[in-house]
Amino acid sequence: MKWVKPGHPEYDETRKLFNAMIDRRPAVIAQCGTPADVAEALQHARDHQLAVAVRAGGHSVAGMSTNDGGLVVDVRPMKTISVDPANRTVTAGAGVTWGEFDRATQEHSLATTGGRASTTGVAGFTLGGGSGWLERSYGFACDNLLSVELVTASGERITASGQENPELFWALHGGGGNFGVATSFTFQLHGLGPVVQAGLMLWPGEAASEIARSYRDIALASPDAVGTALAYLTAPSEPFVPANMVGKMAAGVVYLYAGDPAEGVEHAEPFRELGPTVDLVGEMAYADFQCMIDDPPDLYNYWSADYHAELSDEALEVIVDSARQLPGPHSQNLVARWGGAVAGGSTTTPLRNRDANWVTHPFGLEETREGGQKAREWVKKFRHHIAPYTTGGVWLNFVGDEGDARIRAAFGDENYARLARVKAEFDPLNVFRGNQNIRPVHLQSA
Repeated sequence: MKWVKPGHPEYDETRKLFNAMIDRRPAVIAQCGTPADVAEALQHARDHQLAVAVRAGGHSVAGMSTNDGGLVVDVRPMKTISVDPANRTVTAGAGVTWGEFDRATQEHSLATTGGRASTTGVAGFTLGGGSGWLERSYGFACDNLLSVELVTASGERITASGQENPELFWALHGGGGNFGVATSFTFQLHGLGPVVQAGLMLWPGEAASEIARSYRDIALASPDAVGTALAYLTAPSEPFVPANMVGKMAAGVVYLYAGDPAEGVEHAEPFRELGPTVDLVGEMAYADFQCMIDDPPDLYNYWSADYHAELSDEALEVIVDSARQLPGPHSQNLVARWGGAVAGGSTTTPLRNRDANWVTHPFGLEETREGGQKAREWVKKFRHHIAPYTTGGVWLNFVGDEGDARIRAAFGDENYARLARVKAEFDPLNVFRGNQNIRPVHLQSA
């Protein structure tokens, strides 16, 4: 156990988050390498009446992995990864990132649905559900959970699985860090890689509307093994980007085929027939593909998301119009295709609206605090204009702190009430409230 407090030479670096918009100063950061360390840290919080936040990857765009004046349980030192190739399972410590996870499992040509950015932490991503490129084939990350080890607010070490604490296990499939400090996760793996057919295609911004409509139609007709997203971005200054596109809005399609790379060529062909100016889709290592859209740290971030049953031409024009107003070169608007195995877990997880076909995910990333505020307004403006075309559902890992109504929208009233009952059993005092918080049922009127 390592305690890091103000005045410690590592304090500022240790408290810093991925999102530069968040600048908080906890009273103490407990860097925990074992479940016993976590229990000790929680006892310290009780003894000193400190608010608790839990940090794993630290990607939380809303800054929910830290606080002001409280205690941060930092599980990033928990970096163990144990792969069982025969049974196609893996057990990963709570401090593992998806880049580390993918490199370890790909040594055995195995994978499960992981984050679209390799620097995302396995823990928070999975507990929030876990949406990634492989979800149409294998479901969300949480759908592949076999068990979770965690430490409760009282310091008790417990296991949640289909056999032990099954109601808690259900709650951990999207209910976030509300129920304890997860210390390790065991996942089912699937045969994939190490080489896949994957990559990025780009078109000039002038083709944005045409590409949006064509992408929608092709993606709807694609098999479940095709994981894609339509991305509006500012074309970067890279050798593969023509000079006349650099610095301007571009339309992109991110493509991954979860299967034989040769079959992936066939299913990429309908996108290729649209004549991309840049075509980087080809055979590549899956673990490398998972790093393709990594965002740099220290930017000012504001994200949100909405679900859609369908995307009409009118809805697509709202998306394109917003993309033409990107607030800066780092911001993007992503339209992810759901369906396939995503819809298969509608009754086995708390997550509502898993039958949605699309997710829009605007994320503003800028270099200054002032730019971050402009990005925030851009995201909010887009959400206002796209609202008539949404289902009302939301993916909490994609959003900031948008209030209790949005949390309830993620689960629906029935599932939210069930989660609140689980919360009352395992965290009756709401110690773990530094998150997308589900209050214990007896505190609902508080």
